[in-house]
Amino acid sequence: HVQLVESGGGSVQAGGSLRLSCAASGYISSSYCMGWFRQAPGEKREGVAKIYTGSGSTYYADSVKGRFTVSQDNAKNTLYLDMNSLKPEDTAMYYCAAVCRLYCYSDHWTECLDDWGRGTQVTVS
Repeated sequence: HVQLVESGGGSVQAGGSLRLSCAASGYISSSYCMGWFRQAPGEKREGVAKIYTGSGSTYYADSVKGRFTVSQDNAKNTLYLDMNSLKPEDTAMYYCAAVCRLYCYSDHWTECLDDWGRGTQVTVS
């Protein structure tokens, strides 16, 4: 297992930007894919971005496509989520996660996570 610690959240105005970071205690490349998901109070978990650590290929939910970018720095064992043109509906707790390999190609990848962090709050007003 790998420990994941998110940071970079905060409060911004609509249209603003934030960069979330996820520091891993081990090699992020040991996971076939990693992702960012978010959850607002009373809402279901929503997978927003996913990256295949070997190829660097990425996937985005329609709700964030064109605004969010997921990336990785293997030398720093860190995952990033760059969020631009933020909207109030992006307000949520954001988590990074190591995804179960068998779920990496699933639309329901948030249902099977090997590890995840404690989250970082993003508030857009």
